[in-house]
Amino acid sequence: MTDVLLAFDYGEKRIGVAVGNMLLRRAQALLIIENRNREYRFEAVGRLLDEWRPNRLVVGLPVHPDGAPHAMTRLATRFGNQLNGRFNLPVTWVDERYSTRAAAEFAGDPGWRGLDAEAARIILQQYFDEIRDEPRDEAGTAPAADGA
Repeated sequence: MTDVLLAFDYGEKRIGVAVGNMLLRRAQALLIIENRNREYRFEAVGRLLDEWRPNRLVVGLPVHPDGAPHAMTRLATRFGNQLNGRFNLPVTWVDERYSTRAAAEFAGDPGWRGLDAEAARIILQQYFDEIRDEPRDEAGTAPAADGA
Protein backbone atom coordinates (compact mmCIF):
# COMPACT_ATOMS: atom_id res chain seq x y z
CA MET A 1 0.00 0.00 0.00
CA THR A 2 1.27 3.44 -0.95
CA ASP A 3 1.28 6.13 1.72
CA VAL A 4 -0.96 8.91 0.44
CA LEU A 5 -0.70 12.44 1.80
CA LEU A 6 -2.99 15.42 1.41
CA ALA A 7 -1.65 18.93 1.85
CA PHE A 8 -3.55 22.12 2.62
CA ASP A 9 -2.79 25.78 2.00
CA TYR A 10 -5.20 27.37 4.49
CA GLY A 11 -6.71 30.73 3.68
CA GLU A 12 -9.62 32.67 5.09
CA LYS A 13 -11.47 32.54 1.73
CA ARG A 14 -10.06 29.42 0.08
CA ILE A 15 -8.11 26.31 1.04
CA GLY A 16 -5.83 24.83 -1.60
CA VAL A 17 -5.45 21.05 -1.59
CA ALA A 18 -2.74 18.85 -3.10
CA VAL A 19 -2.17 15.10 -3.11
CA GLY A 20 0.95 12.96 -3.30
CA ASN A 21 2.38 9.67 -2.15
CA MET A 22 5.53 8.54 -0.43
CA LEU A 23 6.50 6.13 -3.21
CA LEU A 24 6.89 8.76 -5.94
CA ARG A 25 7.34 11.76 -3.63
CA ARG A 26 5.63 13.95 -6.18
CA ALA A 27 2.89 16.41 -5.29
CA GLN A 28 -0.01 17.30 -7.54
CA ALA A 29 -2.42 20.21 -7.18
CA LEU A 30 -5.88 18.77 -6.56
CA LEU A 31 -8.58 21.37 -5.93
CA ILE A 32 -9.71 24.38 -3.95
CA ILE A 33 -12.21 24.30 -1.10
CA GLU A 34 -14.20 27.47 -0.57
CA ASN A 35 -13.79 28.38 3.10
CA ARG A 36 -17.42 29.41 3.61
CA ASN A 37 -17.74 28.26 7.22
CA ARG A 38 -16.51 25.51 9.56
CA GLU A 39 -19.26 23.02 8.69
CA TYR A 40 -18.76 23.40 4.93
CA ARG A 41 -14.97 23.28 5.26
CA PHE A 42 -14.83 20.06 7.25
CA GLU A 43 -17.57 18.37 5.25
CA ALA A 44 -15.51 18.99 2.09
CA VAL A 45 -12.32 17.79 3.79
CA GLY A 46 -14.14 14.68 5.04
CA ARG A 47 -15.18 13.79 1.48
CA LEU A 48 -11.58 14.17 0.32
CA LEU A 49 -10.32 11.95 3.13
CA ASP A 50 -12.91 9.28 2.25
CA GLU A 51 -11.84 9.40 -1.39
CA TRP A 52 -8.05 9.51 -0.99
CA ARG A 53 -7.58 7.69 2.36
CA PRO A 54 -4.39 9.57 3.32
CA ASN A 55 -2.07 8.36 6.07
CA ARG A 56 -0.85 11.86 6.90
CA LEU A 57 -1.87 15.47 6.37
CA VAL A 58 0.46 18.38 5.68
CA VAL A 59 -0.55 21.96 6.45
CA GLY A 60 1.33 25.04 5.32
CA LEU A 61 2.40 27.22 8.22
CA PRO A 62 2.52 30.87 7.13
CA VAL A 63 5.06 33.11 8.86
CA HIS A 64 6.70 36.45 8.18
CA PRO A 65 9.90 36.38 6.07
CA ASP A 66 11.95 36.53 9.29
CA GLY A 67 10.11 33.45 10.62
CA ALA A 68 7.96 35.36 13.12
CA PRO A 69 4.35 34.21 13.43
CA HIS A 70 1.38 36.40 12.46
CA ALA A 71 -2.44 36.13 12.48
CA MET A 72 -2.55 33.54 9.67
CA THR A 73 -0.01 31.40 11.55
CA ARG A 74 -2.53 31.01 14.36
CA LEU A 75 -5.42 30.27 11.98
CA ALA A 76 -3.46 27.65 10.00
CA THR A 77 -2.26 26.03 13.22
CA ARG A 78 -5.81 25.87 14.52
CA PHE A 79 -6.98 24.38 11.21
CA GLY A 80 -4.29 21.67 11.39
CA ASN A 81 -5.14 20.89 15.01
CA GLN A 82 -8.83 20.62 14.07
CA LEU A 83 -7.96 18.25 11.22
CA ASN A 84 -6.06 16.06 13.67
CA GLY A 85 -8.84 16.16 16.26
CA ARG A 86 -11.72 15.53 13.85
CA PHE A 87 -10.14 12.93 11.60
CA ASN A 88 -7.49 11.39 13.87
CA LEU A 89 -4.71 11.69 11.29
CA PRO A 90 -1.19 12.94 11.98
CA VAL A 91 -0.54 16.49 10.81
CA THR A 92 2.83 17.92 9.83
CA TRP A 93 3.32 21.66 9.42
CA VAL A 94 5.59 22.95 6.65
CA ASP A 95 7.01 26.48 6.48
CA GLU A 96 5.11 28.08 3.63
CA ARG A 97 6.30 31.66 3.76
CA TYR A 98 6.90 31.80 0.00
CA SER A 99 4.51 29.18 -1.41
CA THR A 100 1.82 31.56 -2.69
CA ARG A 101 4.41 33.83 -4.30
CA ALA A 102 6.07 30.81 -5.93
CA ALA A 103 2.68 29.56 -7.15
CA ALA A 104 1.91 32.96 -8.69
CA GLU A 105 5.31 33.00 -10.40
CA PHE A 106 4.71 29.46 -11.68
CA ALA A 107 1.33 30.44 -13.09
CA GLY A 108 2.47 33.82 -14.35
CA ASP A 109 -0.76 35.33 -13.00
CA PRO A 110 -1.37 36.26 -9.34
CA GLY A 111 -5.14 36.16 -10.00
CA TRP A 112 -5.08 32.62 -11.42
CA ARG A 113 -7.99 30.58 -10.01
CA GLY A 114 -5.84 27.53 -9.27
CA LEU A 115 -3.32 29.51 -7.23
CA ASP A 116 -4.29 28.04 -3.85
CA ALA A 117 -4.10 24.43 -5.07
CA GLU A 118 -0.72 25.16 -6.66
CA ALA A 119 0.46 26.65 -3.35
CA ALA A 120 -0.64 23.42 -1.61
CA ARG A 121 1.32 21.44 -4.22
CA ILE A 122 4.42 23.50 -3.48
CA ILE A 123 3.96 22.91 0.27
CA LEU A 124 3.63 19.15 -0.21
CA GLN A 125 6.57 19.01 -2.61
CA GLN A 126 8.66 20.89 -0.05
CA TYR A 127 7.70 18.25 2.54
CA PHE A 128 8.81 15.48 0.16
CA ASP A 129 12.05 17.29 -0.65
CA GLU A 130 12.85 17.82 3.03
CA ILE A 131 12.46 14.12 3.86
CA ARG A 132 14.17 12.84 0.69
CA ASP A 133 17.55 12.37 2.35
CA GLU A 134 16.38 11.10 5.73
CA PRO A 135 17.59 7.66 6.83
CA ARG A 136 15.26 4.81 5.87
CA ASP A 137 14.38 1.62 7.74
CA GLU A 138 14.54 -1.93 6.34
CA ALA A 139 11.15 -1.49 4.66
CA GLY A 140 12.50 1.57 2.83
CA THR A 141 10.33 4.10 4.60
CA ALA A 142 11.56 7.32 6.12
CA PRO A 143 10.45 8.23 9.62
CA ALA A 144 7.51 10.64 9.77
CA ALA A 145 8.45 14.25 10.34
CA ASP A 146 6.23 16.04 12.83
CA GLY A 147 6.42 19.68 13.70
CA ALA A 148 4.37 22.56 14.95
